[in-house]
Amino acid sequence: MSTDTLSVGVLGYGFMGKAHANALGRLPLFFPDAPDVSLDVLCGRDAEAAREAADRFGFADVETDWRDAIERVDVFYDLGPNDVHVEPSIHALEAGVHVLCEKPLAPTLDGAERMADAAAESDAVAATGFNYRYVPAIEYARRLIADGVLGDVRHVRARYLQDWLVDPDAPWSWRLDAESAGTGALGDLGAHSIDLVQFLVDDVTAVSGHRTTFVDERPDDDGTSRPVTVDDAFSAQAELANGATATFEATRCATGHKNTNAIEVEGTEGAVRFDLERLNELDVLRGDDRGFETVLVTDPEDPYVEHWWPPGHTIGWEHTFVHENAAFLRAAADGEDYDPGFDTGRDVQRVVDAIQRSDERREWVSL
Repeated sequence: MSTDTLSVGVLGYGFMGKAHANALGRLPLFFPDAPDVSLDVLCGRDAEAAREAADRFGFADVETDWRDAIERVDVFYDLGPNDVHVEPSIHALEAGVHVLCEKPLAPTLDGAERMADAAAESDAVAATGFNYRYVPAIEYARRLIADGVLGDVRHVRARYLQDWLVDPDAPWSWRLDAESAGTGALGDLGAHSIDLVQFLVDDVTAVSGHRTTFVDERPDDDGTSRPVTVDDAFSAQAELANGATATFEATRCATGHKNTNAIEVEGTEGAVRFDLERLNELDVLRGDDRGFETVLVTDPEDPYVEHWWPPGHTIGWEHTFVHENAAFLRAAADGEDYDPGFDTGRDVQRVVDAIQRSDERREWVSL
């Protein structure tokens, strides 16, 4: 591994900007084998707001044009709204700059295809931000499935439920605009579930999907209202390449659910079930009729846990980004392949697009 310090630039200083800045700050303490980084440039359209965020996050300088930021760094994080994922990420890859882009990779399949093509043609490392792969319990479940502990997988159920749009007077945001976001709950939440199913079990090969918008317009900051042009919720049935059947559900209107990212996998010999709201736990059934055992995935031999605390001392949501950044930056420093890359983000977008087309046609769509 190179001992050189990687210069980092970040586009976006909202929710994801804070999550990744926090992760980058923790790396030297908990992952001393990760490459050294310098937080050089934070990029945003509002120079004053970007400067304030840069001071809080520990960045040395700010830029208002992402092109200028990319010219100055080795690694570029594209953490802005979905409609500013495609061009900056492609520009960075063409300049030989490593990229981590948050999911969904693009608002449309065409954009995701272009990004994946640019990554394939570049020597730089390209990563899609599917941080839930880095939950220790998820990796623990993956190993059980890969080792055949569950037998042949037959059923998968994935659901991602939030409640921040239950109130019809909840304010409008870019996430409710098709031009900015592409889709609503489908791309925002469903992309995570689709990736986890394909990561844990197998590829989606066909879907039958349905999307719903409950509230057609919402209040804006200026006292007017703006139209909602994306889905509030979606559901889908799916076939997987291994013959299993899967169901997906995501909504931002599920009363009482703050961040229920749950997945269940059932095979001929056992089953696992996980809920992000109990992030450190995995329910495991190992082929008998005595019921599920709740495993606390906090032992040093469990995935990633050796970097943290003694057994039983739990970790949190933010730690997934630390794990993700450690893996991505190692790949960038060593020039190695990284998974999930832009090809993975594109593959998830293909499923998202198929669900959209299925809803429009009211029929099954094969991938």
